[in-house]
Amino acid sequence: MTRAEQELDILTEISQILGDGLELDEVFQRAMTLLSNRLNIVRASLLLWDEATDQLRIVAAIGLTREEMQRGRYALGEGITGRAMATGEPQIIPDVRLEPDFLNRTGSRRWLPDPGESGKGARGPAVAEGGEGKITFICIPIKDGDRYVGAMSVDKPYIDEASLEADTRLLTINAGCFAQTIRLHHQAQIDKERLVAENEALRHDLRGRYTFENIIGSSPAMLDVLAMIGQVASSRATCLLLGETGCGKELIAKAIHYNSPRNSKPLIRVNCGALSPQLLESELFGHAKGAFTGAIRDKIGRFEAADGGTIFLDEIGTLDSQLQVKLLRVLQERELERVGDHHTIQVDVRVIAASNLDLENEISKGNFRDDLYYRLNVVTIHLPPLRNRRQDIPQLIDYFLDKYNAENNRNLTRISRDVLNTLLRYPWPGNVRELENMIERAVVLSGSDTFTEELLPLQIRLFAQQVRSDSTDDSMESLAGRLARHAVRQEDSPSIEDGMIYDRVIREVERQLIRQAMELNGNIKTRTADYLGINRNTLNKKVRELYATAGDTLE
Repeated sequence: MTRAEQELDILTEISQILGDGLELDEVFQRAMTLLSNRLNIVRASLLLWDEATDQLRIVAAIGLTREEMQRGRYALGEGITGRAMATGEPQIIPDVRLEPDFLNRTGSRRWLPDPGESGKGARGPAVAEGGEGKITFICIPIKDGDRYVGAMSVDKPYIDEASLEADTRLLTINAGCFAQTIRLHHQAQIDKERLVAENEALRHDLRGRYTFENIIGSSPAMLDVLAMIGQVASSRATCLLLGETGCGKELIAKAIHYNSPRNSKPLIRVNCGALSPQLLESELFGHAKGAFTGAIRDKIGRFEAADGGTIFLDEIGTLDSQLQVKLLRVLQERELERVGDHHTIQVDVRVIAASNLDLENEISKGNFRDDLYYRLNVVTIHLPPLRNRRQDIPQLIDYFLDKYNAENNRNLTRISRDVLNTLLRYPWPGNVRELENMIERAVVLSGSDTFTEELLPLQIRLFAQQVRSDSTDDSMESLAGRLARHAVRQEDSPSIEDGMIYDRVIREVERQLIRQAMELNGNIKTRTADYLGINRNTLNKKVRELYATAGDTLE
């Protein structure tokens, strides 16, 4: 092979190496190894300009130890390498042993004075260590656009002037190729730093967004929920969130995660009802290459991706029975196996599960394992439906109006008393999600700043018409009015002493209300408390006080 053919072959292979998209030091190692094998290069270094220290420093090399690379630093104009960077001209030293400006900063040329010794020592044509004769040193500056960003240097045995010129020409071409790779490397570093900064900013924003203060709700039922998550957030205990669809289970899961010590790690969300059992198993636990048709590579599961953080399993009640067994193992042993693999993988994941189903009822039907339920049921948080926290509705309306007015450039702010009363009375089967969608619809369709009944969805307008058509004698206001008139006139209880009417009437109303609510909810106090929108401890206290006074009992 002629020299021209050899150079063309080298350039072709180096172009392929640079196109592989490897890290800069790996690309240089492969390219210099190729040149070393083809051109008998002894040592080679890639140096980049460090703007923080105003020095050239070695970032990749062959024939140098890590300690020697760390010593390879040059100020602008210092030594042969610094001079190449300063002048932008290739520096070609036919016999480096005779060059007084060569610093041997790395200390890799044992036949030259150590860089730590004082003075340059004697230099002469003695044979180098390892039988080396004349050693050529070539340093080529690397230019990117209108500025120099680094240099590339090599040591190789001297042959003749023609070979020296040909080697310099080939290395200059390679330096030009490396300039493009260095530019891409720098851009990748900038993009990486920008992404890291953006991710940190997003984490900070999420931690701020999901603080307890930003969760809308001042009703007794919501204050109980906030108190509960404030206690459990700092632990690693498994949490089970129970509540109707749309009542904010995912919001509470995020609040628990972002107020926990794991807030810098991932929060991975999985909807267990959105995928078939086979796909869900692969999503949760990952799979090995060849585990099934289409598994062309190994894939990590959501549990592995959440390692060190939190996984939120929504609609846990829909989980297939076989997956329930595997999930139970993860919860108990903190380990799993990928689909089609037998290797055990340890994971450190906090589990937050959620369901809008009555899991105890699902257990009785045989649809859910009782041992999994007890393992999930470490800390259970019951989220009240919106109809049981109606005093939060005005705050939620204001929040969603502000949000969607800003998004849609609208100014829907004035809401009539009739519309507000309708929204307060409506049962909200879709809970907060339904309320949010209703507000967004109203904002999009609004043509003024007034929230009229025409902006409400059909089902809410029909509900308003039905309420208006109902007999006023059956309304809450009418019943309360009749009760007040009877009490004041003492028609039902003429023996009530003056000054005791208010206390007796209020206590009797509370007693009958609690009795009716308990019967409606199967005498389960937790459900009754949620239904009434009060704390369970408050309910227990009321039961003891009201029924002890009345000489009655409530089981």
